[in-house]
This record gives sequence, C-alpha cells and structure tokens, in this order.
Amino acid sequence: MEIKHLQYFIEATRAGSFTHAAENLYITQPALSRIIKSLEDDLGAPLFIRSRKKLILTDAGRVLYQHAQVIEKQFHLLETELSNLLTLKKGHIRIGLPTIINSFFFSQLIGSFHKEYPEVTFQLEEDGSKRIEEKIISDQLDFGVVVLPTNHNMLDYYTFVNENLKVVAPSSHPIANRSDVSLDELKGETFIMFNQDFSLRNLILNACEGVGFQPKIISETSQLDFIEEMVASGLGVTLLPESTSRELTSNVQTVAVINPEIEWSLAIIWKTDAYLSQINKEFIRFAKEKLAQI
Repeated sequence: MEIKHLQYFIEATRAGSFTHAAENLYITQPALSRIIKSLEDDLGAPLFIRSRKKLILTDAGRVLYQHAQVIEKQFHLLETELSNLLTLKKGHIRIGLPTIINSFFFSQLIGSFHKEYPEVTFQLEEDGSKRIEEKIISDQLDFGVVVLPTNHNMLDYYTFVNENLKVVAPSSHPIANRSDVSLDELKGETFIMFNQDFSLRNLILNACEGVGFQPKIISETSQLDFIEEMVASGLGVTLLPESTSRELTSNVQTVAVINPEIEWSLAIIWKTDAYLSQINKEFIRFAKEKLAQI
C-alpha cells in the first residue's frame, strides 16, 4: 500500500466521483479505478458502493478514510520537518561542556549561530571530558569540548586551544610572588583537584609522576568555584589552564610552571562516521570558523 494510493483514495472520497477525482489528480479515470481496485485487493474488502450519482463509502471504506486522513497529515508533517532539516531551518544540537572552560565564549558562539539559524535549539550539559566522550559515543550528545588526547578512535576532533597550565596558590603562599616554579618544587604541597571525570586530573598526575612524585590530593570536586575557594582558604594548590586562571579572583595568585611546562589542548569533538544532519554539519563548519579566531 503506497501513500500516493491513499491520497488518491482520499481525493476520490472527497470528490464523490472517479471522473472528478481523476481530473483533480491529473490522471485518467481508468488509472484511478485500477488504483482503487488495487487497494481493495490489498485490504480484501470493497471501499465504495458504486452508483451513477455518487460514490458511497462502505464500512471498510469509512475505516480506511478515517485512518488515511491521519496518515496523510503525518506524511505532510514528515515532509515539512525533513525539508526544514535539509534546508538548515530547524534542528536540535546537544553539546557537552566541561566546567573548567570559559563558558562565556561558547555562549557567544551559540548566540551567533542562533542569529543565523533562529529555529535551531540547543541542549547544553556540563561534565568532565571523560563523561562527555562517553556520552558522544553512546549518542547522548552530538558534540563536546574536551581536553586532548581523547581515548577513543571513534571520535573526530578540531583543536582550538593550546596553552600551558599554571599553579594557582593562596595569595599568602611563598611562591605567590614568583614568576615561575619548577613542577618538582610542588612535591611537598597538598593538591586540590578535579575529580576522575576530568582529563585535566590525569594530565597533572602524569606530569607529577614524570618528575618523581605523586601529588598529595586533599580534596576533589567537579566545580571550579569550589576549587578556587579552597585554594584561597589555604587548603592547598591546584593547576589550571592559563585562560581559566585569568578568570580567578585576586584572592589567589597564578604562577607559571616550568621544568616541565605542561601543555593543555582543548578540542571540539564528534563521533566519527556517525550520521550528521545538515544542521550538525553546518555547526561544525561554523564552530571551526569562530574557534579559529580565539
């Protein structure tokens, strides 16, 4: 049973005549009769009581007419929604953002995209890089912003930030007024870290182990504000990206880390070889263009 055949049946019912319906449909009357006969054969019941004056629906015809109108309406809605997607009019984009990044820039990015495509909606979720990767792999998110390297060969990415980590210490700390500090000088410090959902944590642990010590972690959290408050209270130090540390208050001081410098790379990621709607493809193009300006 084809949707077009149902549409022909609906028109024949509305017109009350095969001849008038055929004229409205721009087909011949015999062709329309064959289509209706084919529907009747498929359903195993006659659809019309044929008379010279007007076509009259049978009981089966009334049931089909009722459902065919619903199907035709849904089909038109399907065509409209597909057209909107293919012409970049509508869409829904799900993005994961780590709490560590400057969300103001991404608000601007999304705002700029919304101006060009006002009917596109967004779902934003804050989480750590590891959880964001997992959600993209499981199709719970379309895009994410994560710290490189990713742990999955199923992900494609575009890198837009490369910078170094800095030590964040209380303003009263002995290193607060220095221009730089060697990583191994932090051996005796207590650390406040992001929890295990954040790739930044592994980056710091690996760097510390590389110079011969394991950091003493006194507290873990997923909230940047809480980390800053604990550092300001003198509970310990932390390491944060340069761009993030610039957003902190005057209650803490940031100092460059040397020997070694710890590089932090940020990328927008999406699932490799996954189906991408037209609006998602356009968002990738748009994001690359805007992120290149950072």
